[in-house]
Amino acid sequence: MIVRTLQQAEQSERRVVSDNWESTRMLLKQDNMGYSFHITTIYAGTETHIWYQNHFESVYCISGEGEIETLADGKVYPIRPGTLYNLDQHDEHLLRASSELKLACVFNPPLNGLEVHDENGVYPLEADAVA
Repeated sequence: MIVRTLQQAEQSERRVVSDNWESTRMLLKQDNMGYSFHITTIYAGTETHIWYQNHFESVYCISGEGEIETLADGKVYPIRPGTLYNLDQHDEHLLRASSELKLACVFNPPLNGLEVHDENGVYPLEADAVA
């Protein structure tokens, strides 16, 4: 059984901080669950270009408001508490936070722990692992 608290994970290398967001990786590849689970905060007033070419992601909004725009068709979808969106087509998108967004995210395949977006908004398939 794996038991860890968000507070414990936030005080470890499992917390990764970027310019527009921070992500606490509660479950990682090394946990052998077949997916990774993250609590991610998107900072208010930001726009983040994301294109997970190597991963599928499901995202549930816990708090805050924003929107996601799929770049292939220009569709914009509102995000607010209770919204679930799934990037099941490796969708290239813009994530905008009008207020701070708190999101629960699941990645398949799982992340190793230290991933950040590259210049194209992509996480590498394999990155350095958290110890």
